[in-house]
Amino acid sequence: MPHELIVKTAALPVKATGALVVYVAEDAEPTGGAAAVWQATGLDWTKLAAASGFKGKQGQLLDLLAPPNVEAQRLLVLGSGKPSNGSSPSAWADRGGSLASKLMGLKVTRAAVLLDDDAATPERVGELAAGLTLRHYRFDRYKSAKKDDTDNSLAVTLHVASRAAADKAIADRMAVANGQILARDLVHEPPNVLGTTEFMERASELTELGLEVEVLDGAAMEELGMGALLAVAQGSDRPPYLVIMSWKGGKDGDAPLAFVGKGVVFDTGGISLKQGAGMEDMKGDMGGAAAVIGLMQALATRKAAVNAVGVIGLVENMPSSNAYRPGDILKAMSGTTIEVVNTDAEGRLVLADALWYTQGRFKPRAMINLATLTGAIGVALGNDHAGLFSNNDELAGKLLAAGLATGEKVWRMPLGPAYDKLIESRFADIKNSGGRPAGSITAAQFLLRFVNDVPWAHLDIAGVALGSPQTETNGAWASGFGVTLLDRLVRDNYEGK
Repeated sequence: MPHELIVKTAALPVKATGALVVYVAEDAEPTGGAAAVWQATGLDWTKLAAASGFKGKQGQLLDLLAPPNVEAQRLLVLGSGKPSNGSSPSAWADRGGSLASKLMGLKVTRAAVLLDDDAATPERVGELAAGLTLRHYRFDRYKSAKKDDTDNSLAVTLHVASRAAADKAIADRMAVANGQILARDLVHEPPNVLGTTEFMERASELTELGLEVEVLDGAAMEELGMGALLAVAQGSDRPPYLVIMSWKGGKDGDAPLAFVGKGVVFDTGGISLKQGAGMEDMKGDMGGAAAVIGLMQALATRKAAVNAVGVIGLVENMPSSNAYRPGDILKAMSGTTIEVVNTDAEGRLVLADALWYTQGRFKPRAMINLATLTGAIGVALGNDHAGLFSNNDELAGKLLAAGLATGEKVWRMPLGPAYDKLIESRFADIKNSGGRPAGSITAAQFLLRFVNDVPWAHLDIAGVALGSPQTETNGAWASGFGVTLLDRLVRDNYEGK
């Protein structure tokens, strides 16, 4: 079924052939171009707004079919809410998402949007375009076409005061939105289609954008002593990989930012087998690695002025006669010995070697890992915030600010010696699970053992990456969480610095 979105800009005045969209603020009358359009209709705004109950609240809709004296099939008046609520980038992305939702719900195929307000800066128009794109997204490539399928394609023209500036801002922001869509696509792919090799190949395609991509196979990792990551992979016929993606957009010799992702392409739990109900969702246990790939694509596409490295550990966790077992003692690349008490606490084993390798080889200025690591973080924070754990207050503060700006919110969780004691082992240096109490915290304490003194943050995205809540910018199962957040972190704090 066709599901294409085309977003372009045009100069003023508006020429609409389908739907014409104008915005009106809360408890206000139309102003600027919206006022001119409304005056052309000859209708009484006060009476019509009162009769329809239109207050101009965010997302509220007033729909006029065949409006008089207006060259459009319908006139859509959308509420933009209180002016003070529209200053953040996420507010304008939400506005674009709400617009896409309204247009799709009304089965509009062509729309012209009037954005002549002073508040519609090029950057905000870029955010609106991104919101449109993200909300319009569907993953339906495996659905067969039906006779009664309708064309869900949508062409939107944004009429702006400064077209050249808007086009530049849209291209810049769409680089990130497309990175987020790539992350969503990867998470949505079925596990029989996207295994470790296929995932590695998707990452390798980024060389076309100027990224350097290096792949370590099982033999190379064994030579490096990555006993923790390789143990998780040994129960599957699919080979493990460590993929390193490098973007060199900053100054020569500058230490890079490092982003590390958990890439468990399917997680049965191994010998500690998960319950059958809902196990199909474990195709998304590589959401952290998907976000890292999406971020690296975004940085390369928009030619970010920063040095960055993305590292993903790709494995499949399966039960078999070769699978690792509860009671096994592993030796990580760092030399740390790990008692396995639960083979379903596998992501931290993958990250242990990936983090140690990254901090040792690249000496990054900061290192951030993303992982769908624990169900416990969803119990603690629900689906509205990702869990943030960090050994550095400054880095944590930057991530919190980036989350508020983008709507990909994070909440800082504690670390400390009391939690570290919960992963002490009777037979090895540490064990890979501290049990149910403080499960997400003890998982973070485990990772902390493998970062040395590098400023580090761990984002547990299990509650926000999969089975995501429906938001203004996301109507899909997978959100692609982390791409926009980390791009904003780079823009605001590290790019060109």
